[in-house]
Formats: sequence, structure tokens, C-alpha cells
Amino acid sequence: MISKRIAAGLAGATALSLVLAACGDNGGGSSSSSGTTVSSLSVLDYYNNDPDKSLVQKGLDSCASQLGITIKRETVPGDTLIQKVLQQASSKTLPDVLMLDNPDVQQIAATGALAPLNDMGLNGDGVIKGMVDATSYDGKLYGLAPVTNTIALFYNKDMLAEAGVQPPKTWDELKAAAKKLTKPGRYGMAFNANATYEGSWQFLPAMWTNGGDETDLTSPQVAEALQLWVDLVKSGSASKSVINWTQGDVNDQFIAGKAAMMVNGPWQIPSLNKNPKVKWDVVQFPVNKVGQTPVAPLGGEAWTVPLNKDQAKQQKAADFVKCLNSDENELAWAKARFTLPTKTALLDQYVTEVPSMKAFGEQVVNARARTGKLGDKWPEAAKVIYQAIQLALTGKASAQDAFKQASGG
Repeated sequence: MISKRIAAGLAGATALSLVLAACGDNGGGSSSSSGTTVSSLSVLDYYNNDPDKSLVQKGLDSCASQLGITIKRETVPGDTLIQKVLQQASSKTLPDVLMLDNPDVQQIAATGALAPLNDMGLNGDGVIKGMVDATSYDGKLYGLAPVTNTIALFYNKDMLAEAGVQPPKTWDELKAAAKKLTKPGRYGMAFNANATYEGSWQFLPAMWTNGGDETDLTSPQVAEALQLWVDLVKSGSASKSVINWTQGDVNDQFIAGKAAMMVNGPWQIPSLNKNPKVKWDVVQFPVNKVGQTPVAPLGGEAWTVPLNKDQAKQQKAADFVKCLNSDENELAWAKARFTLPTKTALLDQYVTEVPSMKAFGEQVVNARARTGKLGDKWPEAAKVIYQAIQLALTGKASAQDAFKQASGG
């Protein structure tokens, strides 16, 4: 559910720019002459496994039916999508509609491969600001995301009640609760701190909520956030294994009763619901100081329109993206996949109909795009973040020095 980037693919953005310059306009898949009726569109996405593959297919088929077209869909593993885009650009076979993880939109838009949606009658009015930031480049909108996700704090209701602990609202309360909930065979807290972009993603609520910023990773606010992770592990309230865990591993620990609280996203809810013995709830990520606003990262994929010399097909692709982002489809996809609609006006209705998503609905309003400040340089910062986390949690550097060391300073 979160970014599955390939370092090589991202580094290849410059190569893609050169390819496009050499090849000119992309053929956009199966061609049709301008002015003729468009009867089909090609679509590329990375939802290659069920249940998401089938759920997304229903949404695609619904819009195809509304527009009176057929679709030819190709799905690939998430970690191969960017390389696939590079290859298709080279061979002038980019699809008519391309799905991208939201942090990748600016990267691909910068190469000139995508058509600005504004030029085809689409806009981001009413969409969560963080998502508009993620899918815009040089003042133009290049993608729209029907749904989004973020991360927050899950807790085991029975375990907290038994220990007389309230869901924490501050970091001090979080550390105290985690310590009280820890006992043989069970940690109070679980999170992912592995050496991947996923480890960076899970650290962002602590960093951003505390006023830390990826444009200055050596600030006291960032060090304080890292110290929170260090304190939880050093005190024994979180396992030393967090440096290796994925978000799936964290969820497994929670379901098995080996963790009383965890940082995770709503995509884990289906597996939690399959284990009715686990009584759980969710709150926003705690703040360091009273008065701060919990800020978490935005996940989710955006649908884009690659440049196409066939203007009729390009416009039809834009109409298809518009359909995918209709109020009806946003709500349907969000309900089916435990995600959140990106239009703020739909959030109250959605949370009323899906109460388990209440905390995520609150969290997502103030959530931020990972590329919001650094744009296509975000992956470099993300790498420094997860390397610094590893250094601090393994005792190779203090929280104050870890980021300096990770950035080569």
C-alpha cells in the first residue's frame, strides 16, 4: 500500500527524459486517427494480486461501461513499474492511462512523459491538499488519486483495559503505556524501522508531528523524533527486531498478541477482521507536546495520462481518470479496500459508514505528501532517514549524530 520504489528506476528518470526527447510524442498504445471514435484504452497498474486486483478491476470496468469503451489492462509487480515505464517510453508504447504511486508522479512528470490534466478539463478542487501537492509539478496537475491511506496507532483494547492504560495522546504517555503493557512474551509497542523506504515512511509521523523537516534532517526536532524510537527499544518496550520488520511483520506481532500497540495502516484491517479474538481500535499518532497537530504521510496511487499524439484518445483517457475519481467511485473504492476518499467533503459520510476508519479520517486531513517539499529529491532524503534510524537503534550513533553520519557529514 505504500511506495515500492526501485532506486535504479528512479535514477533512470533522466534516461527517460532523453528517450522522450529522442522519440517525440508517444504512440499511446493502440493508435487511432484523430477525430475518430475512441473505442478502447490501455491501462497499466501494479495491482497484480487479489483482492486488490479484482476490486480495482470492478472500478475500471464501471468507468469503461460509462464511457462506452473497452479496456486492455496490464498489471505488473509494484517494484517493476518504473522500469516498465522506462521501457515503454523507449518503445513508444506507454499506455493510455498509467497508475503511479503518488511519490512517483512528480518524477515522471518532470521527464515530460505525462499530459497536464488541467489542459483536459480536470482539476484538484476539493481534494486533500497533500495529495494535490504530490500529484502536481511546476504548477500543473498530472494525476488524481481516488483513494488514499496513511498510518496511525492501533491498540489492543483488552490489553489496555487490563493494564488500566488509556490510548496515549503524547509521547510521554506512549512511552509510559508501552512500558506498562510490556511483559514476558509481549512488547508494549511495535513499529517498522527497517532499512527501506517503508522504515522511513513509518518514522514520518514522529518527525513531522514534532516539526521536523526533511529539508533539515540535522535539526533538534528530527533528533527528538528519533530519540522516541531509541527510547522505546532501549527500554525494552519495543523489540530490537524492529530494525528488520516489515509492516506486515508488525501486524503479525499484533495479531499474535506479542504487541499491545503498533504503528500501521488501514490495509491491515482485513487481516485483523479475520481474527475476531483481537479487539482493536485506532487513534491518531501521539504528539510530543500538547498543542501539536499529528501529521502523517499520505499513501495511495494516482492515475495519470501519458502524452499521446492522438488527441481524441488522450482526452478519452482524461475522461476515464475523471470517472475513476467521481464521488461514487471514491466512496466505493474506499469502502471495498479500507482506504480513504481523497475529497474532503466525502470524509464525514465515509467515516459514518465505516466507523473503524474514524482515526484515519482525522489523520489524513493534515497528512502530507512525501514529495511535498523535496519533489523528486525525496528518495535521497528517505534513504538518509532509514540509514540514520538503523545507526541509532543499533547503537552506532546517538539520535543527535545519526542523521549527520548517515548523510556523510
